[in-house]
Amino acid sequence: MAYLTHSLIILIALLHLYFLILEMFLWEKPIGLRTFGMKPEFAHTTKTLAANQGLYNGFLSAGLIWGVCLGNNGTPIKLFFLACVALAGIYGGITVNRRILFIQGMPAIVAILLLSTSLM
Repeated sequence: MAYLTHSLIILIALLHLYFLILEMFLWEKPIGLRTFGMKPEFAHTTKTLAANQGLYNGFLSAGLIWGVCLGNNGTPIKLFFLACVALAGIYGGITVNRRILFIQGMPAIVAILLLSTSLM
């Protein structure tokens, strides 16, 4: 079970690294425009905001990787960063696009449940 849980957490961390790359470096590129359904003018106007958002995704990824590297001792760290990801996913799903809930929020919620089950 621990292998499955850590694999899911690493997958979530990699997903947030991908978000960092999209938001910090590819925001105005065709893949960024297509991914977020933006027009070039809007992307140009919001690129600083997106880069800031990407940086936060990088911090989430770093925290998750840190927790996994600590093994069982990193459980509180993993739970904290997974909760941050889950809450961001829920909020984004409510305020921006429902897809965010499923792409970002649900994997984190599943990982929290798996991690919590291993504590019992």
